[in-house]
Amino acid sequence: MAKKKKKMPGLNTSSTADISFMLLIFFLITTSMDTDMGLARRLPKPPEPDQEDATMDIKSRNILYVRLNASGELWIKDEMSSGYGNLQELRNRVKEFVKNEQNLSKLPEKHVKNIDLLGQCFVTDKHVISVQTDRGTPYNMYFQVQNELVAAYNELRNELAKQKFGREFQYLKNEEKDAIKKYYPQNISEAEPKKYGGD
Repeated sequence: MAKKKKKMPGLNTSSTADISFMLLIFFLITTSMDTDMGLARRLPKPPEPDQEDATMDIKSRNILYVRLNASGELWIKDEMSSGYGNLQELRNRVKEFVKNEQNLSKLPEKHVKNIDLLGQCFVTDKHVISVQTDRGTPYNMYFQVQNELVAAYNELRNELAKQKFGREFQYLKNEEKDAIKKYYPQNISEAEPKKYGGD
């Protein structure tokens, strides 16, 4: 009498979908996604409905004009720079402008300010870096200029942090960082884009 072949038992796949779904959720929760890093800028609060228009009166010596035309050429305080090759010049000019070490009359005015942990300081906190672009300014050049402006402030803050606290700015306590920021506030103003030519 011939023996019957044994059938292989079937695999129970009823819970496979549940396990796959749980694994999917696990990986979605635990995996970090790359996010674009934007520019750190704080927008002003919207005006109150009954608030009158107020214009700030800023002395011309306190403003450093930085302009970019459609060709990516860079102007610093109405002097022509040669675009991409002069970003380091921009950083140095901003540092010189904000610091005004020799209290020159063409650079921002200095005044005495009492800052916690630093005492009475001679500061230029009324300065403004005014950035204006053309509607056709290359995006890459715009970001490089913004990077140089922030780098100039970072270098100034690092120098002061080492001088006053013996450490780089990033290693300071929060109250020490606040003191340095009050000494060197980051005053960058962006004007509405205009048409400068250079297409």
